[in-house]
Amino acid sequence: MSWRRGATGVAAAALGLALITGCGSNDDNSESGSAESTSASAEGGDITVFAAASLKNTFTELGGMYQTAHPGSHVEFSFAGSSDLAAQLDQGATADVFASADTNNMTKVVDAGLVAGSPVDFATNTLTIVTAPGNPKGIASFADLNREGTLVVTCAPQVPCGSATQKVETATGVDLTPVSEESSVTDVLNKVTAGQADAGLVYVTDAAGAGDKVTAVAFPEAAQAVNTYPIAALSASKNPEAAQGFIDLVTGPEGQAVLAKAGFAQP
Repeated sequence: MSWRRGATGVAAAALGLALITGCGSNDDNSESGSAESTSASAEGGDITVFAAASLKNTFTELGGMYQTAHPGSHVEFSFAGSSDLAAQLDQGATADVFASADTNNMTKVVDAGLVAGSPVDFATNTLTIVTAPGNPKGIASFADLNREGTLVVTCAPQVPCGSATQKVETATGVDLTPVSEESSVTDVLNKVTAGQADAGLVYVTDAAGAGDKVTAVAFPEAAQAVNTYPIAALSASKNPEAAQGFIDLVTGPEGQAVLAKAGFAQP
């Protein structure tokens, strides 16, 4: 994709000049402060962000940071599979920002004429295997997921994590037979943590967020199916300044630090 990748008489005269200069400085500061206040106000207000399920923890934190920086503002999130969110937008759902877990679903929204400007890539994510704590099935590779008697759950093909899974299957020649295909990566994770599956394919960030509820098993073929995350303001936004302000936070140093802490890599 090619969208955008963030100073005596002489004494009296001197005193008079100082007073004039001082007054001018105060006026300048007042005007500058007013401009800054106007800018901050413009980025305030309420916005709704549609974001991939795998972004829930990081974006919730960033939403709090945005609200702190813009008193009186509120960021409302809708987290789900990127394909579901893209479909909702296409069917008339209103939001100010869309953050997808892949470029394919962002392209659908762009092609539908729902994006203002160009999307910006802000992160990448990679698949990993998660199992019950301690990995009781002894899964050590992607091929092990096809062992007889191993209950595996994946994302549905239209979901970014499901599309990535298909790429790995093609690269390895291993065709999985999942017991269920979920509409979001968090649903896959929940199946494993609830003991309803022996293993699942999720993003490294989801595995990290689950902590000791799961054991993560990395596999080298995942490098062939890295997902890039784009974000964009939506043309139907009623608060475009605030929408862009949130995007600037996500793509700026503070946002990138939060994402990196969660395990996301830069695009």
